[in-house]
Amino acid sequence: MERKIMSLGRSSLVISLPKSWMQLNELKKGDVVSLAVLRDRSLIVFPSAEKKIEPKEITLHVASSEGETLIVRRIIGCYLNGYSGIRIISDRIFSVPQRKAIRNIVRMLYMRIIESDSKSMYIQTLIDESKASIKPAIQRMYMIFHSMCVDALSSLKNLDVTLAKAVFSLDDDVDHFSFFILRLLRDAAQDTVLANELGIDPLDCMDHQVLVYRVEHAADYSADIARHIIMLSETQQKISENILSLMFAAGTEAVDLYAKAVNAFFSKDVAFANEILERQKKIEKLDQEIASKAFTGKQKNALLVCAICSIRDDIKRIADCAADIAEIAINRSYKMTT
Repeated sequence: MERKIMSLGRSSLVISLPKSWMQLNELKKGDVVSLAVLRDRSLIVFPSAEKKIEPKEITLHVASSEGETLIVRRIIGCYLNGYSGIRIISDRIFSVPQRKAIRNIVRMLYMRIIESDSKSMYIQTLIDESKASIKPAIQRMYMIFHSMCVDALSSLKNLDVTLAKAVFSLDDDVDHFSFFILRLLRDAAQDTVLANELGIDPLDCMDHQVLVYRVEHAADYSADIARHIIMLSETQQKISENILSLMFAAGTEAVDLYAKAVNAFFSKDVAFANEILERQKKIEKLDQEIASKAFTGKQKNALLVCAICSIRDDIKRIADCAADIAEIAINRSYKMTT
């Protein structure tokens, strides 16, 4: 559909609106429309002075025999796809584990149970997305992860079980941010006006989505380090000082790379991002040294060996996440602008 730009008076230029669009939106002469200029310089016309977004709702039918994990995954799927209200209906009554699982995921998604009886629940989101901001939310999420990782390494070095338990408990907070930001990014990828308000375009949505996933995964690896520290304490197993020292050095390097990778992502600094990729080799070297010392000498307890392998793998994966973010930073710096 094309429209010719016409002159109206000496200084005004106008285009006509399609009659079918006017009828569809029940508009008439004298009504007010709203305009929005997007980042790609295109123009959107809304049928009213204020764009009204109807909340999306969905109904999930749950079998009494359905597992809690599947119910939770279905709720998360609905949430990430922008549904503001979710009605959950059981074919009989909710079991105690089912009801508990629903309540737990509702809390994690910043939703609220509005209605509830033995066979149904209605849950609704509490967050006003129009007031959200992508970069601050990601930065807050990253800061929680960063403190988790630093404290996990500190608890590893000092065998501090109390600190390890505190680290493990913070993983849910990262998940809270992850779910909310991913929902916001999916909505922005489909809603050009929301994307424009957030200062982000569809390609940015993809890059930021990968960043959120990498931060969330790295937080999981930090929590796993803490979990193994707790487990070793309960079984009275200790990692040797020389291996602990190497792990702490590798972990500290991984955390530093991660901080620099996130900075490079937002600054789009190619040289900085490339430096991160080069420094990843240092962690790989430390990882090989840990592996060689972990399996030499007298026979070690199987549980201790497994813990060393897992912690070593967690540190390496954190560094891998940092490298992934650095690669995205390089790719983002060459994105074409309109």
